[in-house]
Amino acid sequence: MSTSSVNSIPKLKLLDFSLRLSVIPLSVGTIWLTVTNQQENSSYGDLKFINFNGLKYMVCISAICGGYALLAAIASWIRCLVSKAWFFFVSDQIVAYLILTSGAAVSEILYLAYNGDKTVTWSEACNSYGKFCSRMKVALILHGLALCCFIVLSLISAFRAFSVFQPPVSSKEVEG
Repeated sequence: MSTSSVNSIPKLKLLDFSLRLSVIPLSVGTIWLTVTNQQENSSYGDLKFINFNGLKYMVCISAICGGYALLAAIASWIRCLVSKAWFFFVSDQIVAYLILTSGAAVSEILYLAYNGDKTVTWSEACNSYGKFCSRMKVALILHGLALCCFIVLSLISAFRAFSVFQPPVSSKEVEG
């Protein structure tokens, strides 16, 4: 390992730990905004998060994400677990993809709520449920920020997992 890569390891560990800790309030905020989100409308009835499978999926994934981030932050300081770079690499990838899928599901719900679907004669719901839609947008933004954290964490864990290997030797180096 070069001197610059040795000096960057404590900085990477601190960045890794900070990102994992920052995911926890983002996940809790997403869950709280989604679960407490409801709006009544005298013309169309009540709207609650429990009525949408995509929102329930996002709440579950946010709970998994926050729990994993907490456990991984704690584990990042336990020496015997830090050497398990492959575990963190695979786990960070899985959580990032789960966040991406749940964010896509909620994005579709919000898109339909704001724009409707003229081909099946669905009208825009956010005209009647503006507060509900606004809170879901904020929850989706928090969820997206958690995704950004996990993208960076995936890059860090990939660096840790693959930096233990030596680069391949070219045929010119073997001959020389």
